[in-house]
Amino acid sequence: MATATAGPRSFSAAEVRARCAQGACLVSCHRRLYDLSGFVRLHPGGEQLLRRRAGTDVSAALDGPPHRHSANARRWLEQYYVGEIEPGDEQVPPGFQPKILQLCAWYWGGLWVPQNYNHCLLPQDLVDWQKPLLWQVGYLGEKYDEWVHQPVDRPIRLFHSDFLEFLSKTAWYVVFMVWTPMVLYLSWVSYTSLAQGNTRLFSSFTTEYSIPIHKYYFPFIFLLGMILWSLLEYLIHRFVFHMKPPASNYYLITLHFLLHGQHHKSPFDSSRLVFPPVPASLVIGFFYGVLRLLLPEVLGLSVFVGGLCGYVIYDMMHYYLHYGSPRKGTYLYGLKAYHVKHHFEHQRSGFGISTRFWDYPFGTLIPEESFKQED
Repeated sequence: MATATAGPRSFSAAEVRARCAQGACLVSCHRRLYDLSGFVRLHPGGEQLLRRRAGTDVSAALDGPPHRHSANARRWLEQYYVGEIEPGDEQVPPGFQPKILQLCAWYWGGLWVPQNYNHCLLPQDLVDWQKPLLWQVGYLGEKYDEWVHQPVDRPIRLFHSDFLEFLSKTAWYVVFMVWTPMVLYLSWVSYTSLAQGNTRLFSSFTTEYSIPIHKYYFPFIFLLGMILWSLLEYLIHRFVFHMKPPASNYYLITLHFLLHGQHHKSPFDSSRLVFPPVPASLVIGFFYGVLRLLLPEVLGLSVFVGGLCGYVIYDMMHYYLHYGSPRKGTYLYGLKAYHVKHHFEHQRSGFGISTRFWDYPFGTLIPEESFKQED
């Protein structure tokens, strides 16, 4: 015997007040009610911003962070739909100051919802979320690129094997704990080796015109390694992580999802925001080998350790841009807004994470107009 599907639940103003008094964070738009209690800590504009505005009126709330709601952000909001406000209770009663936000015609944490906005339903699921996704996405074909750039707020499982799944995840602090001691140790090795005075540049080609590398050069070589890493970070992010795999190639789609597509599909999956140490060690070892072939041993090591430090900073910053709440007006606040734009609206630009510098010369900077409030 088939059971009838229950319609949207109705909420009275009194019920909304009671839930808000218990600490819930509710938002409304055209009588549709959304419960953001579970998302408030991840809010792009910061939890404090969202909760501070909970008791303000519409005009006061217009002073928001400088970026608008994209279509993806509107779809994102629909994940938190809980029901309808009862007719006649759409407006906040006089003197009512709980954590309910009128979303129509103002910024919600920097994500713009226009007055004439008609809610859009979430796209139909094209995969079975109860099963590992890695072996499913390749079958999406021409639908993959659009699907992977419509983010959701739910964890992703990649592998059937619990062991492989374990290796594909990591906490942010593991990256710091694993690689920081190596950076410190290799920095000491590099400096003491340069102090012996045996390292000369171009010595494999000529002894007469080779250039001695003194220990005092180490900080500059280290900095060079960090700069090279930032360029490499940009190139990998743009040309590898954001390649558009051919719709007919199952394996390239699968590879893309493994490398970066999973992150764009579920950008707040905290266990997949940094590079796990096991696969990272393979990539890091490859770049170390390349530097050993191109440069004298100690010089190559000095550049490498600077790059390794740059990588650690990059991974820590990437995690912070998703989960941190930088203070408004700071560099990190602007960088967070920039990265949110990359995820929700401009996936083909804005590839810089630890810095926007390389987006300028390569012409992939997100336009400033995208961060301005709509009229």
